[in-house]
Amino acid sequence: MMILALDTSSIVCTVAIMNDDQLIGEQIINHKMTHSQKLMPAIDMLLKSCEVSIKDIELIAVAEGPGSFTGLRIGVATAKGLAHTMNIPIVGVSTLDALAMNVPFSNGLVCPLLDARRDQVYTAVYKWDHGMLEVIEKPMAISIDELIEKLVPRPESIVFVGDGAIKNKDKLVENLKDRVEIGPNTIRMPRASSVAQLALKKAKEGDTQSFYSLVPEYLRKSEAERQYEAKMKRCEDDGEI
Repeated sequence: MMILALDTSSIVCTVAIMNDDQLIGEQIINHKMTHSQKLMPAIDMLLKSCEVSIKDIELIAVAEGPGSFTGLRIGVATAKGLAHTMNIPIVGVSTLDALAMNVPFSNGLVCPLLDARRDQVYTAVYKWDHGMLEVIEKPMAISIDELIEKLVPRPESIVFVGDGAIKNKDKLVENLKDRVEIGPNTIRMPRASSVAQLALKKAKEGDTQSFYSLVPEYLRKSEAERQYEAKMKRCEDDGEI
């Protein structure tokens, strides 16, 4: 099965082509340009470099979130558009699952951290068990202090990946001491190859979707939604509605 995988959940734009278990090619752009500028040229370049026609693609895989609201909308919309045009199935993969997949067969815990702003992180906790990635804590949006409270009682070492790992390194080390391991840059950033690997597993299990049903997984409301709700509440309190 020829898979085209995308991840635009952070500043990183990454695209991969995988044929069953064989990674054909992968492109990672960690630059400030917007995803609307980066994504389609990256897809086109990778297809040409790998001598793969878009008509050869049998499955579209995309990181569905959590992550940057704008980035997710661009990535998911592009994936849905491609799946619709080509009339092929699509698979959404958790951004956090994919980041954890970057750290194969770790002896301790794997904890992706994505900066969610407002003093919060998107995170989950995983552990490898007999070659399978087991979810210890499901994806959530919480403060770094709340996450540390969950991790303090556990005895394992913890590998942190994602853009929130470096940002929160000092606080993590202060509270979790030498149990903290910060993944190197090559595995700390999102990789579309990990999205493809997880999508292949889902596809083999029959867990695919149509382009109609896939939506981003934000985990929390956008800033615009929060501001709107706060405004409506103020209006209600003032008796204006």
